[in-house]
Amino acid sequence: METNQRQSSFLWEGNTLEIHLPIIFNTMEVSKDWNRFLDHLKKDTPRNISIHANDLREADSSGISFLKLVRLECESRKIQFTLFGLDEKFQYRLNITNDDSKKYKEQLADALRKSEQIGKLTIDSLLEFKYLVTFTGELTVSFWRSFLHPSKIRWKDSFRVAESMGVNAFPIIAMIGFLLGLIMSFQSAIPMRRFGAEIFVANLVGLSLFRELGPLMTAFILSGRSGSAFAAELGTMKVSEEIDALTTMGLPPVQFLIIPRLVASLIVTPLLTIVFNLFGLIGGAVVLVSFGFPLVTFVNQVNIAVGLSDILGGLLKSYFFGMIIASIGCYRGLKTASGAGAVGESTTSAVVGSIILVSILDGIFSVLYFYLRI
Repeated sequence: METNQRQSSFLWEGNTLEIHLPIIFNTMEVSKDWNRFLDHLKKDTPRNISIHANDLREADSSGISFLKLVRLECESRKIQFTLFGLDEKFQYRLNITNDDSKKYKEQLADALRKSEQIGKLTIDSLLEFKYLVTFTGELTVSFWRSFLHPSKIRWKDSFRVAESMGVNAFPIIAMIGFLLGLIMSFQSAIPMRRFGAEIFVANLVGLSLFRELGPLMTAFILSGRSGSAFAAELGTMKVSEEIDALTTMGLPPVQFLIIPRLVASLIVTPLLTIVFNLFGLIGGAVVLVSFGFPLVTFVNQVNIAVGLSDILGGLLKSYFFGMIIASIGCYRGLKTASGAGAVGESTTSAVVGSIILVSILDGIFSVLYFYLRI
């Protein structure tokens, strides 16, 4: 009995290892009992381990840790663990320790997951930037090479893309331009009528269309219509490995596929901008004529308000907008991954990216024109 009070006892009952804890269970006893416990496990693997703590009256943190470690060892070895007679105050400390360890493991796992996500995002961003720089450089070299040697451009494909991008887009460009001019004229004429200044609606519509709304709205329409088509076409070719086949045959995809689309976009976008501006003016003229002003008055007001610099400034914007639309659409198409939804993701990215970059570039042009007094 005295021995049982001073140190733990280890007894085998068939396939069960029974551990009887002493009255005082502190650091000195724990270190010895842990080594004895491991020695028993090396000799034979029990099916059950039961700890009897009926006599336990005093225990420090190492004693509670011993119980926890035995439980974890049993879980790792798939051994049935049973604890008998543990006082409530020790049971509470054991549960608190387990809860803290679980919370710590969960927090550590969350931290690792967040670290992995940050690392993955950083690597993906660097790879995306590397690919973008490579694509921009290759596209620039191919474009200037084609500009210096026009015979290298596949004009047949360029005219086919220009027809799809320009001629087929004429109805929607004309309709939206007309409606925008009509709505803008009508909404601005109502408040100006209070001051007898309805005639200046022509100035407002003309300047707005030629400087800002014409190039910007045309670019937005082409982003959703043609930029998405470029991404879908090249994305489908990427998924079906047609682009890999071109590379294998020694045909550079940028020169063979992207340059014709870029040339077509540079030709068509300024022309569609002119169409948009023209029909926008027609919509504004309809409103002013309905207010009783002659058509010649509207035309004269537009001629007074709009100068050559306004027209050329808007066309210069549309030129760069067309370049962005074609480049982003083709870039996202070439970046298409494998899978059922990859083409859809590339198409969405092309449209969103084009609209964002066009808006940013339009802001840059606005600041630049302000300082150049254009």
